[in-house]
Amino acid sequence: MPHSVGPIYEVTVSVDREIAEAFDAWLAEHVREMLDIPGFLKSETFEIEDYDVGRVRRVTHYYLASEEDLENYLAGPANAMRQSGIDRFSDKFVASRRVLRRNEESDEELRPLPSCLNCGTSLSGQYCGNCGQRARSRLISLWGLISEAFGDLLELDSRLWQTLGPLLVRPGKLTRDYLLGRRARFMPPFRTYLVLSVVFFLVAFFNPREEFNVLFEPASETAEVAEPAELAEDGIVVGDDAIPDEEEESNGINIDLTSGEADVQCDAEDIKAADMPDWLSSRLTPERWQLMCERVLADDGRALFGKLRDNVPAALFVLLPLMALVLKITYPLSKRYYVEHLLFVVHYHAFVFLMLTLQVLFARFGALISIPESAIDAVLIGTALYIPAYLFRSMQRVYGQGVLITAVKYVFLLLSYFFGFILMIGIAAMFAAFSI
Repeated sequence: MPHSVGPIYEVTVSVDREIAEAFDAWLAEHVREMLDIPGFLKSETFEIEDYDVGRVRRVTHYYLASEEDLENYLAGPANAMRQSGIDRFSDKFVASRRVLRRNEESDEELRPLPSCLNCGTSLSGQYCGNCGQRARSRLISLWGLISEAFGDLLELDSRLWQTLGPLLVRPGKLTRDYLLGRRARFMPPFRTYLVLSVVFFLVAFFNPREEFNVLFEPASETAEVAEPAELAEDGIVVGDDAIPDEEEESNGINIDLTSGEADVQCDAEDIKAADMPDWLSSRLTPERWQLMCERVLADDGRALFGKLRDNVPAALFVLLPLMALVLKITYPLSKRYYVEHLLFVVHYHAFVFLMLTLQVLFARFGALISIPESAIDAVLIGTALYIPAYLFRSMQRVYGQGVLITAVKYVFLLLSYFFGFILMIGIAAMFAAFSI
């Protein structure tokens, strides 16, 4: 049943998300003032997500006793009530108004609002206000299925693209906005990190010929071999002359191409278990070192490199909480929680992956269209210098300290990054070596 036989005065306001909290506080007081006006019986306010992720909507229904009360309001205090919002929030909100009336000539009963198929909440728009599921109950087309799976990539106004801009050119802004509560417009931090890290490793290390070798024609088995005279010009001595006499000194690289096996021996007898803890020495036995060495030399380390490449993402992921702990120690008086420092590190690592991806793509594109190597190198060096500069500016913006004290902490953080990275890569290499 309707709340009254009179009209409903509806006010819809679209407001910047960054002032939503202040606006809601003002709106509550504003509604109380509206209800003090003669003829206004009651009100209902609804929170609705705006089409623009950077804004929110507030819809207020004012139930009036009669048409005469509405006319008195519009002719009297309406302008003053509107002006109060403009004076407070200026151009940061947009309001629209309309009058809803019930058709008294119709005997048709009011239809109930549709319910969310997921949680049962009554729907007032195309998305559920409780769980966020879309009201649409079925997939319309194959394109609908694809766009739903890759929506963040296919929609130009999605959170992914709104995240990449600040992440790339505004050091620390993404982290600062997130800490201030401006989160809905951006992709969640760990999702951003995972997406950009996956994209980087695909761009940098994915080799279609290696992964889909069956789709390519086999390489010619008769590879061209350089003549000994050509190799000698480059300082490489071949054949019987590969090993110099004891009194003869060679200035080149000596390689015996007549031998099919490399003259490298694996000898793990000198490894002393006493130099390692018991739990480690029981696992890294000399026999195991010997077997690992032989496997690495069997294919010139290609399997080791492949395993190490697979372990690097996990090693870098483990580095995140370690560097967050370093920041917690570096800023003991910041009164920030550990997770806030972790957020800073996650955003910075996501930026690094984004920069490295752009560098790889630019280098390949430059080679494809024959850009001079000197120009490519200049761009790569410039972007490489931007990465540490970005870190310094991010620390300034997020933690709000001066240049001098930030510089000291910046040097400490860089050293921590260096040793932490070496440690993680070393551990990853050890796991790779003993898993081949």
